Amino acid sequence: MKIGFDHNKYLEEQSKYILERVNNFDKLYIEFGGKLIGDLHAKRVLPGFDENAKIKVLSHIKEKVEVVICVYAGDIERNKVRGDLGITYDMEVMRLIDDLRGYNLDVNSVVITRYEDQPAATIFINKLERRGIKVYRHRSTKGYPTDVDTIVSEEGFGANPYIETKKPIVVVTAPGPNSGKLGTCLSQLYHESRLGKTAGYSKYETFPVWNLPLKHPVNIAYEAATVDLKDVNMIDSFHLEKYGETTVNYNRDIELFPVLKKIIEKITNKESMFQSPTDMGVNRVGFGIIDDDVVRDASYQEIIRRYFKTLCEYKKGTLDKDAVSRIKLIMEELELKPEDRKVVTIARKYGEDKDPNCVLCERNAVALELENGKVITGKFSELMNGSAAAILNAIKELAEIQDDIHLISPVVLEPIINLKRNILNSRNIALNAEEVLMALSISAVTNPLAQYALRRLEGLKGCQAHSTVILSKNDEQVFRKLGIDVTCEPEFQSTNLYEG
Repeated sequence: MKIGFDHNKYLEEQSKYILERVNNFDKLYIEFGGKLIGDLHAKRVLPGFDENAKIKVLSHIKEKVEVVICVYAGDIERNKVRGDLGITYDMEVMRLIDDLRGYNLDVNSVVITRYEDQPAATIFINKLERRGIKVYRHRSTKGYPTDVDTIVSEEGFGANPYIETKKPIVVVTAPGPNSGKLGTCLSQLYHESRLGKTAGYSKYETFPVWNLPLKHPVNIAYEAATVDLKDVNMIDSFHLEKYGETTVNYNRDIELFPVLKKIIEKITNKESMFQSPTDMGVNRVGFGIIDDDVVRDASYQEIIRRYFKTLCEYKKGTLDKDAVSRIKLIMEELELKPEDRKVVTIARKYGEDKDPNCVLCERNAVALELENGKVITGKFSELMNGSAAAILNAIKELAEIQDDIHLISPVVLEPIINLKRNILNSRNIALNAEEVLMALSISAVTNPLAQYALRRLEGLKGCQAHSTVILSKNDEQVFRKLGIDVTCEPEFQSTNLYEG
């Protein structure tokens, strides 16, 4: 993989910049946008970027940092799911706490925002508190976000309980967007001011990159990733007017800035040090780019991946037509085609070869591109699905094992198939990717070739794949865990509404 980003340079610069910002205050509240851990989007568009860069930045200064996690009560109530992991927001909060503790970071508490006694949110609060996690309940702030006088009063922020913190840097993060991070930060600024402390606010948002051009592919890739939120990158007019410097931000921050500035000034009773949304940011990711051509090419590929993802989500009913129209417009503006993703054409062509004895075979083909550029294919059969076949064929290629050599013994496969067919009564008997890898692991106990092939799984990290049908959630997660970037045609594998 060609490298376009210097992670170590970024780590050093970002840590230094955050510490410089906190020197202006007794306490600094930093709103963390995007994913704190596992930022795969940034990793894909900035080759060389560590997906856990943000958490590693915090680890560098962990003695000064504690973390507050916000989650919107309504998202818990409707079981909102984090798309890339397939888990609900309440489960993601608990996973995030475990991960933060794994980096020896102090988790202060969880804030349930816009809490209106929702039953599911109340149960979640009970779960956390009974595991020793401090929980704060913040109800909807009266007057928020436009009635500044009401917001900055005992009726507004004053009605929220004060979150007691000890360290100079308080990171406010969340499992997803619109979780109430900004409101929580401002509420804390209000309470800190009433206690006679000087507290500040900053925002750590990786994208859009403020010091890249508006139409740079990295920034356009951010728009492609947020078509569901309808985010649009814009020139920060406040920054341009004040400093004569062209910087980039997105529409929601720019639209909210005048009100946000007034709120901060009313809380502190003095003019804000921030004259623009860009001023509020502490993002130094743009300074880590060392090869612009590499990140441009990577961003183009990410936009194509987002194109397929958007079409699939629309097919599944989770996105509206506007999102599809927006991603198609982005593709047209950049003159990109789905076929510019190498594995797409190969998967489609391979899927055209029909097996008259297998109804689903022609609909489930997968192409997987290895790091050396060679593309391996797999197709649905009565034994295994296309994802499983492609992964198995790929590791055989990496292990230089002949295609006609069977790695998994029938003695292992037959009990699994029998279990699915006769005991679990599964409609789809063909083994999925996880089941095939489990079977391979069992075979590896007695088969040295299977053991050797299994070790080659690490060689699939960073590979590209494309499926001619929408993958099951299970197969999708296997690709993710293996580090394979997979896309799918917006077609269901069968006419069944439930694949049990």
